[in-house]
Amino acid sequence: MHSRTASCSCGQLRIEVQGEPLGTGICHCLACQRRTGSVFAALAAFAAPYEVFGAATEYVRAGDQGARFRFRFCPVCGSTVFHTEEGREQSSVAVAVGAFADPSFPPPQDSVYDCRRHPWVQLPPGIETYLRDPP
Repeated sequence: MHSRTASCSCGQLRIEVQGEPLGTGICHCLACQRRTGSVFAALAAFAAPYEVFGAATEYVRAGDQGARFRFRFCPVCGSTVFHTEEGREQSSVAVAVGAFADPSFPPPQDSVYDCRRHPWVQLPPGIETYLRDPP
């Protein structure tokens, strides 16, 4: 099975995932914009198991529909690397696509919170868009 490793900017925090992504997407919500310092977050979901190396600082945030997400970032360089949904840690993990540093990574399949997308951001052809988070 093919493995991929994503890491923070300084390399202290890493996560190794197995197989192909369950899905890839981008989120334009204001919380993701603030969290990433960019105009959207690019994420890829992977099935467990996954292995984490190094120390992480955690930040928990509640989503619009009540789910709680635990974001892990490097306490040294501050890079966000991955997050899990509370209660689903044993089934999947969402990894920041940029943390793979792989320009050949598969493109996003969907775009959520399109109502918050900056008007100059152009989406790839055929991407599924949602005004908010789909149910």
